[in-house]
Amino acid sequence: MQREDMRDLLWFLEVAREQSFTKAAAALGTSQPTLSHTIKQLETRLGVRLLTRTTRNVATTEAGERLFQSLAPRFQEIEADLAALVAFREKPSGTIRLTLSDHAQQMTVWPKLSRVLADYPDIRVELYSDNGMRNIVEERFDAGVRLGESVDKDMIAVRIGPDWRLRAVASPEYFARQGIPLTPQDLVRHVCINTRQATWGGFYSWEFEKDGRELRVRVDGQLSFNSSIAQIDAALKGYGIAYIPEDLVEEDIAAGRLQAVLDDWSQPFTGYHLYYPSRRQMSPAMTVIVNALRHRG
Repeated sequence: MQREDMRDLLWFLEVAREQSFTKAAAALGTSQPTLSHTIKQLETRLGVRLLTRTTRNVATTEAGERLFQSLAPRFQEIEADLAALVAFREKPSGTIRLTLSDHAQQMTVWPKLSRVLADYPDIRVELYSDNGMRNIVEERFDAGVRLGESVDKDMIAVRIGPDWRLRAVASPEYFARQGIPLTPQDLVRHVCINTRQATWGGFYSWEFEKDGRELRVRVDGQLSFNSSIAQIDAALKGYGIAYIPEDLVEEDIAAGRLQAVLDDWSQPFTGYHLYYPSRRQMSPAMTVIVNALRHRG
């Protein structure tokens, strides 16, 4: 690959992220005509159209999106490796603020961080647990943790955990009283334990999929929580059906304290990713956190 090809690919990634030649040119320190000409030359060399241009915006074509999804993670890894090398010259210190769900904190983030933070006493970590989609730039978080499918493409995303799924569970006593739902639509006739979404204010619509058919069901019940642990306790006490991350209820299901239903409709989500702004230079402390959390399964 020629040196100019590498530069042109980097410029393409910036345009695809910004969806604007003007914004991308400003970020790259070049002119809009020069950037546009460079992308046209890249498209000519590759023999495919990468971007669709209108008077108002720029969008990737199918080929462009495929190239973006292929290249972006590789360049991100190179940036992370270079940042890790620089970090050797400095002592990791300072405060790292993360926003994440209680499930991500309990099952993924804290177990990994607890194994390494003792080696870095000058690093302070603040874990802010909620179920909302926080604007990490405006709210001054260093990074966030969310499912891979929920992360904006203008962020650097590092996978930190395996795929997982939700399971609909209730106590055997509840199902003995109310019967067992055989399809997701049956849930509207059941008492369910809700989750309120902090970002949008409404209740989470339970997501199901089977044989390519996707369903979202709005359930109702006496209780709602923003904590998985509280939902599990309510389900154990017979207050209704909860939709809970599988790894939190495996032991209760195995012991017979909870019973799972609709498993054939419960498909895995893309695992948790740590995400942070793409143009922010990583501090040595942040490098430590990223390397500690990175999924190596």
